Amino acid sequence: MLKGFLRADGRKGIRNYLVVAYLVECAHHVAAEIVRAFPNQGVHLIGFPGCFPSDYAERIMQRLCTHPNVGACLIVSLGCESFNRRNLEESVAASGRPVATLVIQELGGTRATVRAGQDWVRENLPALHAAERVPMTVSELVVGTICGGSDGTSGLTANPAAGRAFDLLVAEGATAIFEETGELIGCEYFMADRAVTPELGKLLIECVQKAARYYSTLGHGSFAPGNAEGGLSTIEEKSLGAYSKSGQSPIAGLIKPGDLPPTGGLYLLDVVPDGEVRFGFPNISDNAEIVELIACGCHLVLFTTGRGSVVGSAISPVIKICANPETYRRMPEDMDVNAGRILEGQATLDEVGREIYGLVIEAANGRMTCSEALGHQEFILTYKYFEPISPACLPLGAPPAYAR
Repeated sequence: MLKGFLRADGRKGIRNYLVVAYLVECAHHVAAEIVRAFPNQGVHLIGFPGCFPSDYAERIMQRLCTHPNVGACLIVSLGCESFNRRNLEESVAASGRPVATLVIQELGGTRATVRAGQDWVRENLPALHAAERVPMTVSELVVGTICGGSDGTSGLTANPAAGRAFDLLVAEGATAIFEETGELIGCEYFMADRAVTPELGKLLIECVQKAARYYSTLGHGSFAPGNAEGGLSTIEEKSLGAYSKSGQSPIAGLIKPGDLPPTGGLYLLDVVPDGEVRFGFPNISDNAEIVELIACGCHLVLFTTGRGSVVGSAISPVIKICANPETYRRMPEDMDVNAGRILEGQATLDEVGREIYGLVIEAANGRMTCSEALGHQEFILTYKYFEPISPACLPLGAPPAYAR
């Protein structure tokens, strides 16, 4: 039996963090100084560096500050940025979480704001640490998956093993989200065949075709030199490996960053912006994609890697699944699962899939992942633009009120 932290909207979290959220890069240092006073106490730093208006960033920040793993929020504003701090504070307050906003220009500068922020955190942390957990089922979990630092072993071991874990979770009613539409080029018709309705299948094809056009315009696809050095030959080969992370369950819906799936099942997250190419490369790092998964409600994220990655994330734990046995032997402290055992004949895909599933349950019950234990709390949020999804994207039901 799982146990989680009950929120006012009915969702349950597997962590009870206090987030300090800065609203412009000019407030980053002050927010970081506030967080630095509380090591290993569940205080996480998140923020948006831009100063120009961004509906996307404001939507994502609202989702993150009211995420089920978040129990309280301190907002840090310089005072003259474009971000609507009042709307963010009102959204957090409406969710029933403790919230306050500090404006550096009004409080008298760096030191005064850091002192005020640390005082507020000290006042609110004890209640978070003392909060009791309530019963929670697997069907209430939302789990995402991403691959980073892929090599020729990724599509043979870690990715399909993560897919097996997804199938086990979906079978119990959980929500599973896969993404990286720029790394699914060539797989769109496979996904369409798995869609729960023909209309959804058509939209899945269109979203991957949009990604192909986007990358073509940029003149650079989602294929890094490290991928080639690791044995991958083409984006199509990389796409097949990335696709295997989705498992074999029917695809229940297509969502965009900040959309909350209305039911359990398997969903594709479209991370490539809509409209003309305006903001450069769609995701400048793996952590940008992790943030978008978390903004869709993911309690935790499965991260597969062949070359090796050390990143974790603020707010939601990351389970690192290593595809390459040689990489695992070099970086064991950063890896939760050695899927490379499959290549060496020491385990099967199904066995590793069940191991990943078991780690999801253990992490949901409080076990620290490797990246958590090492203190990784990476976070990045940049500019993007998305149009609202159509009703055909969610044929099994409309989003609940808190997702709109």
